[in-house]
Amino acid sequence: MWDLFGRMIAGTVDRLVRWTIVPVTGVIGWLASSGLLLVGFAALWLALGMALVVDPAALDAAWAWIGGLPLPLQAAAWLLFLPLMAGMWVWATDWPLVVRVVVIAGIAGWNLLVFIPRRAAASPAAAR
Repeated sequence: MWDLFGRMIAGTVDRLVRWTIVPVTGVIGWLASSGLLLVGFAALWLALGMALVVDPAALDAAWAWIGGLPLPLQAAAWLLFLPLMAGMWVWATDWPLVVRVVVIAGIAGWNLLVFIPRRAAASPAAAR
């Protein structure tokens, strides 16, 4: 009985990964290598920075709104926008203002740095 149940679960997880995760990973690689992720996240960080300056309460409202979403949607937001979500979480803490701003700027800088497109390393076979 448990063996049958285990195979059913394994088959379901396998199908889920093949139909959702595998196709998405190819798109993410292309978005990163083309620079579109860099541009997109730069725009999102710029919007977050402007909100910090113009209306910090808007970030609190956005954080509350995300916290009110159903758990699967919250998980998707954290997965897709992890650096921004981490920045919003830092903003929602009661840390001193200077510390929050420095940590958010560090997360933003790291996030943009890792999305800078780089040339693929030449394979040893291509070097011959």
